[in-house]
Amino acid sequence: MVDQLLLPEIDETNRPFWQGCRDGVLRIQRCTGTGRLIHPPRVMSPWDNSAELDWTEVSGEGRIWSIVSPHPPLIAQFSALAPYNAILVELIEDPRIRLIGNLVAAVDQPINSVSLDRAAIGDRVRVVFQDEADDWVMPRWQLC
Repeated sequence: MVDQLLLPEIDETNRPFWQGCRDGVLRIQRCTGTGRLIHPPRVMSPWDNSAELDWTEVSGEGRIWSIVSPHPPLIAQFSALAPYNAILVELIEDPRIRLIGNLVAAVDQPINSVSLDRAAIGDRVRVVFQDEADDWVMPRWQLC
């Protein structure tokens, strides 16, 4: 794992997402009026301008929509892990919902455990949850 990992800011809007990660489930915000999924989380639905929102558990399966290998200069916390991958995953439930993360070989492996030549756009992936520093659990992705 990464020492001094840069962690997202938790607020009332995204707290259910991060709590889901701690619980080992992928939760995505949903507009109750339209039933459509929303990510990143918001205080108001982009579909009907309503504040009537809830959270739903999704399968955690998707496809790689984009994949890159960041190159130096990198943020200091990640430079020791280079080369590593960053992927954008479209969820099976709704391809408009895309989450960024890293592809890992297994739940206990680092973000540089899968080289880009082992993955391609369109490959199926599933979410895994990795324990990080300070009681954080991060969603990562593994090839199916």
